[in-house]
Amino acid sequence: MGCDGGTIPKRHELVKGPKKVEKVDKNAELAAKWKYCALSQEKLRRPIVACDLGRLYNKDSIIEYLLDKTAERPNVEAVTHIRGIKDIKELNLTDNPEWKGERSNTKGDIYEDMHCGMFICPVVGTEMNGKHRFCYLQTCGCVFSDRALKEVKTEICHKCGDGFKVEDLVVLNGTKEEVETLRKRMEEKRAKAKTKKSKKSKAAETPLVSTALEAKEDTQTQEVELTGSSEQNAGESSHSALLPPFHHPAVDGPSGSSISAQGSKSSLSSNTKRSYQEMTEKSEVFKSLFTTHSSAKRTKDQTSNWVTHTPYHF
Repeated sequence: MGCDGGTIPKRHELVKGPKKVEKVDKNAELAAKWKYCALSQEKLRRPIVACDLGRLYNKDSIIEYLLDKTAERPNVEAVTHIRGIKDIKELNLTDNPEWKGERSNTKGDIYEDMHCGMFICPVVGTEMNGKHRFCYLQTCGCVFSDRALKEVKTEICHKCGDGFKVEDLVVLNGTKEEVETLRKRMEEKRAKAKTKKSKKSKAAETPLVSTALEAKEDTQTQEVELTGSSEQNAGESSHSALLPPFHHPAVDGPSGSSISAQGSKSSLSSNTKRSYQEMTEKSEVFKSLFTTHSSAKRTKDQTSNWVTHTPYHF
């Protein structure tokens, strides 16, 4: 069957060899990285954000992912390291004046440059299309080409004037080795942030514990002072009971001064008091109204020899 009629088959038509590995078009790969969102695969539009690994996203798609992580999305593995809005940075991009938009060649009669980028470097002017290495600053979000940073070496941003360090530079859409180094840097940064938070929490807890201990010590000292003062007052009261009336010893301190003042007041009041029998200006009739008068006192004949407190006789 077949091979008749003068047909001459070739070897590759009869013998099946190993399949060739399909190669990805470099232009399509660059366009997918630099013109499309890494999460939603939609075209990049402002506001554009980048993560610590240098991937580009639409801010709207990242917010939707953070609000609902259970929904099914095409490239969820590209955003597993993003925990919150603090893990991304909004980019301060410079527009390319030669970019005319995607719908400029609707008729197809004009040459369209597929490598033309929407944004350029503000220092050198190279287009951000994947052929040149670009970086962004984590401090301010400004984007520059690697060539500009090498030619103009400074620690101040060329666009906004904010200071930065070498550690703040993140490569956009880097190679696998660069992504691994950025991942290690990100993990170290998060570990340092955790240690700082733990130290701050411990520092915030220590004053609370110290204040609680101080409050306990204050209450204990107050209780000891109260018990000591009560014992001292009890001892003073028992000692004053043994002393003659209106006599208190002079004691140093506020308690001793109050006791001496009370004793002086009582002695003055006792000295000012006089019995009615000694008053010469009062009449005998007035004096006889009181039990201290001589007429109210009984003689020995009037008093009985014995006294019964509970008499049962009639």
